[in-house]
This record gives sequence, structure tokens and C-alpha cells, in this order.
Amino acid sequence: MATTPRDADRAGLLRALEDDRSSVRLRAALAVGTAPDARFVDKLVERCAVEPEFFVRDMLTWALVRFPVSLTLPALLRETSSDRAQARSQALHTLSKIGDRRAWPAITRALLSDPDDEVAKSAWRAAVALVPEGEEPALAEVLATQLGRGERNMRLSLSRALVALGEVIVPVLDAASTSADPRVRAHALATRRLLHAPTAGFESAIEEAKRIVALTGAPGTEGSSDADR
Repeated sequence: MATTPRDADRAGLLRALEDDRSSVRLRAALAVGTAPDARFVDKLVERCAVEPEFFVRDMLTWALVRFPVSLTLPALLRETSSDRAQARSQALHTLSKIGDRRAWPAITRALLSDPDDEVAKSAWRAAVALVPEGEEPALAEVLATQLGRGERNMRLSLSRALVALGEVIVPVLDAASTSADPRVRAHALATRRLLHAPTAGFESAIEEAKRIVALTGAPGTEGSSDADR
């Protein structure tokens, strides 16, 4: 069978998506998203798992969002259980952008506590975007198990996810504020401050929380300070 111009264009775009030059890959992803062709879906998802450049990954996600959900959802859901961390992270990121709540069952406790920081952050954002009405308190409880995790950017991502759930997070923050772990207590207090004072910066919220933790000491003790432990 003779190759048609359309087939030749498709073959060229497929090659371009794997080009050594990131600018070529970026243009190819833009072209695919501009004129969606169902035959590109698997390639876009596959490329998300290995693409090293942030801006190209973002364009790949943009392209996938342009396709009908019926075409992209099955492939993305499969990727959430991939052995490759970037595949899980990018699939979750794309699902959060698509916003179809049929993906909610894929947001498991394992993903929300994934040992890879980028996967966990993507799972938190996806969970907040996809959580069904009435499931917010249960989600807040799972997210609260990650309080105190990581450095500033990690903690800020979790705080933003929790705050997006609204007042349902107050009970879990109250519980976490009595944790024996000073990092958990400080993170919980800072998140509660952000909930009630959204304009407060995260750094100032954390510093104030650390002062409170230092003054109150560990639960069940008097005068001890473990804020910097």
C-alpha cells in the first residue's frame, strides 16, 4: 500500500517526538496537540515517561488534554501503576489537568505516600482535583500522614493541597499538632495558619509554628524545646 502524505506527516512527527533536540520535540508535541490524531495517544503517554525536559513534558500534557478523555484515560490510568516514577508522576499530573473524576479510584494511598517526592506531589494535586464530594475528610486524613515530610517545597505542596480541601482539614491538623514529631507539629500549625490567613507566606507561617513548638515543647513535657531536632 502506498504511503499517503498524511501517513508521511505522522511518521515525521513520531520521529520528531524522539529527536535529540528539545526544541524539535517541543514543536512536535505542539503540532500533535494542535491537530489531535488518535494514533498519537500512546506515543504521547510513552514519551511523558521518559522526556527529560520540563517544558516539553508540559507540552506533552497539553497535547494529551486536547484529546477526547475516552482515548487518553485508559492509557493514563495504566501509567499510574508503572515501575517508572516519572511515568506515574506525569500520568497523575495529566489526570489532574483533565479533571475527569472517573480517575479517582486510581489515586491510591500508595500513590499519596509514594516514596518518590515528585510522584507524591503529583498525587496530592490530582487527589484534590478529582476527589468526589463527601470524600474530602477521608482524603484529608491520608494527606495528614505526610505532614513533616521533606524540605520547604515538599511541605508547601502538601499544605496547598490540604488548604484546597477547606475546613474539613481542621480536625486532622488539630490531631497532628499534638504529634511527638516537632516537624509534624510545626507543619500542621503552619498549614492551619495558611487555611485561616491565605495571604500569609508559607515561610512566615513555618517560622511562627516553630516558635510555638519551641515554646510548648514536646507533648506531655514542660519547657523542653525540640523544634530544631
